[in-house]
Amino acid sequence: MAILIIASSPSRAGLAVRRQLANRAERAHLARMQQRATMIEDVEWRVSPGLIDYATALAKMEARAAAIAAGEARELVWLLEHPPVYTAGTSADPSELVDPRFPVVPAGRGGRYTYHGPGQRVGYLMLDLNRRGRDVRCFVHALEGWLIAALAELGIAAFRAPGRIGIWTRDRAGAEAKIGAIGIRVRRWVTLHGFSVNLAPDLSHFGGIVPCGLADYPVTSAAALGSPQEFATFDAALALTADAFLQSLTCVGENEA
Repeated sequence: MAILIIASSPSRAGLAVRRQLANRAERAHLARMQQRATMIEDVEWRVSPGLIDYATALAKMEARAAAIAAGEARELVWLLEHPPVYTAGTSADPSELVDPRFPVVPAGRGGRYTYHGPGQRVGYLMLDLNRRGRDVRCFVHALEGWLIAALAELGIAAFRAPGRIGIWTRDRAGAEAKIGAIGIRVRRWVTLHGFSVNLAPDLSHFGGIVPCGLADYPVTSAAALGSPQEFATFDAALALTADAFLQSLTCVGENEA
């Protein structure tokens, strides 16, 4: 038996409903795009010249994060440079402080010992995850992606390494080497601390610690790789890739902070 199916033309009521749904979807899309644009525009971008004392920067960062949590200040990306200092994260092992030739300051962030000093770009991120997505793992993953994208603008092929936090590349001998460190803290769903990227620091200064507890891997820098090492160049690369970073902070999920 043959069955004949006759497709009727959509009714006027049906067409009206489709148009309403399409308009509603378009408005929702525009609202999302406007929200994303606002989330990018609302972030203050600050670049501080000279060497900023670590303890001073820490106090300013914590004050700003508290103000953001209270709704009294804009989010902030703060790019700066420190005089030589070793910072101790909450998991720091005293045995990994090999030669405390520089001041050692408790940082209050996650991680172990790291070094900050001239020639290294440090970035402190005070971002409100209440509005960007309450997912710390997503935030760290997005931050790694941002630094990898920015380094690519300098011609440096950086990557993540499973089981090893931070930003990695290959040195001129082809060995895996760390070029960037990440350490964060989240308080009231506002992020503190952030990253450091080695542009042209004195790499011998890392010899006073076991950087991030990874004794088997060297550290490197843009200068050691023969890549651009100027702060202005790297800052421009960060700015160029910042929108994609901020828009990527939308992973589904939530964990405590």
